[in-house]
Parts: sequence; structure tokens; C-alpha cells
Amino acid sequence: MARTIGIGHQDFEQVITKNIFYIDKTRFIKEWWENEDAVTLITRPRRFGKTLNMNMLEKFFSAEYANRGDLFEGLAIWEEESYRSLQGTRPVISLTFANVKETNCQNAKWRIAQILTDLYRKNSFLLESDVLSELEKAECRKISMDMPEVTATMAVHRLSEYLYRYYGEKVIILLDEYDTPMQEAYVNHYWQELATFCRNFFNATFKTNPYLDRAIMTGITRVSKESIFSDLNSLEVVTTTTDKYEDIFGFTEKEVFTALKEYHMESCMDEVKKWYDGFIFGKLRDIYNPWSILNFLDKGKYAAYWANTSSNDLVGKLIRQGERSVKFVMEDLLEGRTFRAKIDEQIVFSQLPNNENAIWSLLLASGYLKAVNCVLDADGEAEYELTLTNHEVRQTFKKMINGWFAQCTSAYNDFVKALLSGDRQSMNHYMNKIALATFSFFDTGNKPSEYTEPERFYHGFVLGLIVDLAGQYAVTSNRESGLGRYDIVLEPRAAFSTPGGSLDAIIIEFKVHNPEKEAALQDTVNAALQQIDEKQYAASLEAKGIPADRIRKYGFAFEGKKVFIG
Repeated sequence: MARTIGIGHQDFEQVITKNIFYIDKTRFIKEWWENEDAVTLITRPRRFGKTLNMNMLEKFFSAEYANRGDLFEGLAIWEEESYRSLQGTRPVISLTFANVKETNCQNAKWRIAQILTDLYRKNSFLLESDVLSELEKAECRKISMDMPEVTATMAVHRLSEYLYRYYGEKVIILLDEYDTPMQEAYVNHYWQELATFCRNFFNATFKTNPYLDRAIMTGITRVSKESIFSDLNSLEVVTTTTDKYEDIFGFTEKEVFTALKEYHMESCMDEVKKWYDGFIFGKLRDIYNPWSILNFLDKGKYAAYWANTSSNDLVGKLIRQGERSVKFVMEDLLEGRTFRAKIDEQIVFSQLPNNENAIWSLLLASGYLKAVNCVLDADGEAEYELTLTNHEVRQTFKKMINGWFAQCTSAYNDFVKALLSGDRQSMNHYMNKIALATFSFFDTGNKPSEYTEPERFYHGFVLGLIVDLAGQYAVTSNRESGLGRYDIVLEPRAAFSTPGGSLDAIIIEFKVHNPEKEAALQDTVNAALQQIDEKQYAASLEAKGIPADRIRKYGFAFEGKKVFIG
């Protein structure tokens, strides 16, 4: 009988005792223990089983779960007889920052203080023992949401000492989702202030803690050493490009196909592979996202399950407000192409707005991109060939881009219809509504200006066209044709590009109104149309057999948020 598919379970004990579908990853216990690393940071995309594996480690090692070997019977670790005597013998401090998602620094610190307060409450049995002095007991009772910052940063350090005295063993510390507060701090503009707090906390917990045996931190990103780990020299970092623990987080293809057979869904293997395969950890390819697979097994329907588990705020912000070169790459990715970039797996949040490679590094760490190849450039530095991870991720970006125009969805859809039908009057009407609603949304300035050059806006608009028209058109921008580079070309796909096809090719050139050279927006439009002809932008389309009379040309003139199309 097939096991029950339980969605969202992160408690190892519940999964085992309720016979919920589980793929055995307990080999991780032995592998990690025998590596003898003092502090290990493991980065994996969200929903890849990090929390469940951390909970598994807690249930195996924690003295709180002494004599609970029944939880591991029949699993890989229990076949290792020497490890049976290790179960339930160590003091374990387990905490998670997954819920530290505040909009300001003070609330983030309060949330962390609340987590530490709960941790002390869980270990309140120490107050009844004789291992603490009366002064130490009084200090424990001061742990609260209102405690001073210096007390909070030392809280885990001090608890480690108390537990060491009580059990006579050094502690294991498990910190899940360590980087969630920092990602939220970046999105909400309090990164520097929180980084100082985190640096002090991590230093006290992991660096200057003589009562620590070993520790694991998990997260999505490897935050730069200079930002928060400057004093932590013994950190063993395991990223998505590292061979270590490569099959522990996520499902291998063999594991996925075995699960499909268990639930009599063998006929779905090819489509499941198309939608959910594609993650690469170390040298191991064909890794699947557990969240998506579990949901598919439960519902039997293809959907972007993984994408819908997060708001994707940081990723959306970086692409939407990024330079036009970022959007050019996104166009290629959405069309299924690859590109090369140098990757630095140490994420420096302060560099994200201005360092394009930092953006791709974040997208790789987050699971939106995969590295299909690695080559050395002329200077011997590694360059990665990157592409979207799978069909599910592509659907994620389509949804994200559509969301950018959410406040004017009706106008945007009407504009696309008018563009396809050649209704210039309606194009002007709806394009002005779109620009008015979204122009500042794409402007990264603190005080968006109506006279800012609208590059971010119109290249974001191009991505919207790619999402909406991908089935009918190949939409490209900033490509060479004739004697220059055009802004946008919509080339009908094969089914529509014959002489009798129903769609025309379209060339669009954007120009910002220059009042010193052009009296009116119509003059700006004329300059754009003249550039299309002089630079022979239609050459690449005509070379593919599209007749000149099936190529429509438009000039878009911008003056602040006002647009005129001719």
C-alpha cells in the first residue's frame, strides 16, 4: 500500500510515526559526523528538505530524544551499528530564522530575541538544576524580547556553556535558514544595521564558543565572509557547486521515478522530468525539487508548485530594477538560450544593484538558474554557462513578469491586441495608461523622475511582450540587423511567417523626446522611423523571406510618462 503523501511536514518524528512518504536521507548523519567539520554552512534553494534534514539531525543526536532509536529503525543510519549508541546522547541547540521576515531592523531584532527567549524557555529545566549559580539563573530570566542587543548576541553562547555543564558534553548547534533575515533586510533597506548584529551573534555562537562541538547552518545564499563571517575562519561552506552532500538535499531522478512507480504514475515520467528536473549539485545532475514532486504525487497535476511557495520579492526587484543588460539576458533565458557569467558564490548584498554577476550568482544559489557547463576564460578564470533550471522556473518568471503589470493588466492586454491588429490609435491610448501606471515602478531612483530616460521601463515592457506573445512571435531586442541594433523585433514563428500567414513582423524603435532638436513628439517619432530605415533594421527579417509589405514599423516617443506612437 502506498504511503500517505503529507505536504509541508518538517518534523521528522511525525513523518516516521505517521508513515508519511519519505525518501531516506539518514546517510547524511554518518557522512556529516565523520567529516569532523567544526562549523558547516550548507546552501540550497528553498523547499529542498533543509529543515526536515536539520530536524532529523536533532532527533538523532539530541539527549531530549534519548532511547528513540525506533524513529530510525529500517533506515540507512540504523544499519550502522556503531551509530546506534550515538543516538540521543548529545545536547543540541536547534533554532530557525525562517520566520524573521520583518520590514524594519528593530522588529527583526525583536523577532530574533523572541526566538532566543523560546529557546531558553525550552531549556528551563536548567533553572531547577545545580549547575547554574543564582546569578546565572537570574541572567537566564532576563532573556526576553526587550533584552539588550549585547545580551541577545551572547545568548546561544551562554546556553551552550550551561548545557555543557549539565550533560558533560559539548553542544551541537543547528541553525536553519540563517540568511532569511538578511535577505529581508536588503529588500527593506536595513541591511547594514542588521549585518552588525548578525556578525556579533555568529561570532559569539560559532567562533568564540569553547562549548561547541560542531554546528550546521543552512540557508539559500552564502553571504560574504566580509559581511557577517569576518571572524569565523573555520567555516566549511557547501554550495550548489560543491560535491559534498550532493544527493542529500533534493530527490535524485532514481528516487523520483521509484516514487512515481509506487503511486502507479509511471506514464508521467517524461513530463515530470520536463517540468521539475534540472537542478545540479556538484557533479550530480538530474536533481528534483522535493516540494514540487510531493505536490505532483498528491495532486497528479502539473503546476509551478515551487514557485508559489515564496513571493520572490528579492529576485523580482533585482530583475525589474536592473540595468537593461539584465533584461536582455532574461529575454534569452525565457527563449531557452544560455549565457555565460562569472559567478562569485559569496553574495555581497551591497553589490547587487550594480554588479550584474552578483545577480546571476544569487539566481544560481536560489535555484532559478543552473550551471550546465564551466569553462576558463583567457585569464584562467571560471565562467559558467547558465540557463533556466526547468519548465517550472520558466513559468515562475512568466508569472512574475505578468505581475509587474498587475495594476494595469487590462490596459496591457488591450495594448497587445491593438499592436497585433495594427490599431495605432488604441495603441497610443493603452500605452499611455501603462506608462502612467508602471513607469516609476521600474525606476530605481529614490525620487522617480518623469524625465528619467525610460530604459528600465521599456525593457521591462519587452519582457512582458515575450511572456505574452512567445507562442506566436520570437521577440528580441538590442540585436544587430542591417547597419545597427534595433530596439525590438517581433518575428512571427514558423507557422505564421509564410506569405499567407496571419501575422506581420513588427519593428519598434524607442526614442526620448529631445526638446532642443524636436518641436513635438511627432518629430521624435519621425526620427525613430527614419532610424529604422537608415539602419536597415528590416534586413534580418527580409533575409528570412518576410516580404517588406508584411513588416510594420513603429516609433515610440517618450516624454516623461507620456508616450506617442507613430
